[in-house]
Amino acid sequence: MGSYVPSTQAERLEMLKAIGLNDYRDLYKDVPAEMYLENGLNLPEGMSELEVRRAVAAMADKNVVFPTVLRGAGAYDHVIPSIVSYIPAKEEFLTAYTPYQAEMSQGVLQSIFEYQTMICELTGMDVSNASVYDGATAAAEAAAMCRDRKRTVTLISAATHPDTINTVRTYCYGTNHELRVVPCKDGKTDMDALKEMLTPDVASFYVQQPNFFGQFEDAEALGEAVHAAGAMYIMGCNPIALGIMKDPKACGADIAVGEAQPLGMPLSYGGPYLGYMATTTKHMRKLPGRIVGETVDAKGERAYVLSLQAREQHIRREKASSNICSNQALCALTAGLYLSVMGPNGLAEAASQSMAKAHYLAAELCKLPGVELKFEGAYFHEFVTTLPKQNEVLAALQANGILGGLPVAEGVLWCATEKVSKAQLDKAVSIVKEVLAK
Repeated sequence: MGSYVPSTQAERLEMLKAIGLNDYRDLYKDVPAEMYLENGLNLPEGMSELEVRRAVAAMADKNVVFPTVLRGAGAYDHVIPSIVSYIPAKEEFLTAYTPYQAEMSQGVLQSIFEYQTMICELTGMDVSNASVYDGATAAAEAAAMCRDRKRTVTLISAATHPDTINTVRTYCYGTNHELRVVPCKDGKTDMDALKEMLTPDVASFYVQQPNFFGQFEDAEALGEAVHAAGAMYIMGCNPIALGIMKDPKACGADIAVGEAQPLGMPLSYGGPYLGYMATTTKHMRKLPGRIVGETVDAKGERAYVLSLQAREQHIRREKASSNICSNQALCALTAGLYLSVMGPNGLAEAASQSMAKAHYLAAELCKLPGVELKFEGAYFHEFVTTLPKQNEVLAALQANGILGGLPVAEGVLWCATEKVSKAQLDKAVSIVKEVLAK
């Protein structure tokens, strides 16, 4: 970051004088005297730059960075081309914020426009917004888009990421709406249960594709059932998987959302991440956030504008269907860069390799005694297995620099991406084999 020079004491006094005050305490004259902290905070003495570096480095040393990651469950360890990390770190991008004065923010608007365009190409949808906080937030915002006076209930598949279910539930609680969870069967949404639950008060149904267990849902059949009941269909899709699977629009989805962390963002101990949202032209006026459009200025030259944004999000909050006011511009820029660098073929290759390596890992693990696939359906790059001596196996993997699968109620949820090599997979399997043989 560049240098920052604060105002001097003389400048501060001059500013106070300009508004008719003599002391900064006069700004707080309405605050009761007993609320003042007269003696200051009980804080330790400041440190030199070197001392701060040492203290922060000591804290950072407590972090464990695994050379091999075989865990996903919503956050994925993909290859990130160096340029994708380099460009967003430049100072002019790091300091960019929400484009409140659009005409003065052409660079930011262009980056958002390009991002939105690529999200539309990826999902098959007509329009995308300028992003929300994360994938779970996007799911909750999409559910809010679908509700009206007669249809107020949201359905969500039990095969969805638990954090997403809880986020949607929190949003529904805050607006006094009901969330009903559709049970799953054999690792996928129970179609029969869904049809029974599609009552006239249901506004929408949300399904994750691939789902939390890595399974491919029968997305088209689910969409047909939802639309037959007069409800809206929301799909939450892994953006890497969209490189090879049928897009949400082709599956009949009205709204496509998801977590865009796999598009060039490191794991970063949980964030910041990026929630993408896209929909059809029919529903674009309900889309929260901002939509950037391309036009020409008075000179006939290309220019970017905020085409649509719901002003009530800013000044009439009590009437707003969404209170998403900020945007993840830096993360959206990163995602746009990643998609630009990878291109359609690169994205498809990353998806294909992830899927192939996951299937290789599953096949090798299932050769071991007591290890079996929990679900028989087709899967992308995650899968659930039974695992004897689960705690011992995961501890042994961790001791060898391998983050094993995530323990879940059904067994262990494993993941493989294009980043992990065959040698790393073979090493992991050999460790599991060794522990099980004891």
